[in-house]
Amino acid sequence: MDIDFSKGTAGASATFPMQCSALRKGGMVMIKGHPCKISEMSTSKTGKHGHAKVHLVGYDIITNKKYEDICPSTHNMEVPVVSKKDYQIIDRDPDNFLTLMDDSGDTKADLKVVDDVGEQIQVKLDNDEAITVSVMTVLGKEYVIWKPLQ
Repeated sequence: MDIDFSKGTAGASATFPMQCSALRKGGMVMIKGHPCKISEMSTSKTGKHGHAKVHLVGYDIITNKKYEDICPSTHNMEVPVVSKKDYQIIDRDPDNFLTLMDDSGDTKADLKVVDDVGEQIQVKLDNDEAITVSVMTVLGKEYVIWKPLQ
């Protein structure tokens, strides 16, 4: 049996394990299958069965929905691998797909924004304003993050 390794990936995982007691407020963690930023943490004292428990509260970094979990401090939890890259918006098509350019001049046109954000971006493009967005990659998917200045 021949196996073609020329098209393989590096095998990098979308998450990695971290001991619950090593997690910190402001860090990332998977709570109930959602990539979350930890907003609150509290640790209970060791009980009669020997494990301190960590209560975690986090907000989904994509939907901003709140999630909670309780985990023994000695157990591992999954932490999502998150990367961000900044792009300048060159154009937006009627279907809300953006044409983006990075610092080295490479372009990509496969990311879509929601309707109301697309309309806000179009107003700025019509006024010839330079718009920078971040593209966040988490769990193998890319998301456009844009926070306009108020």
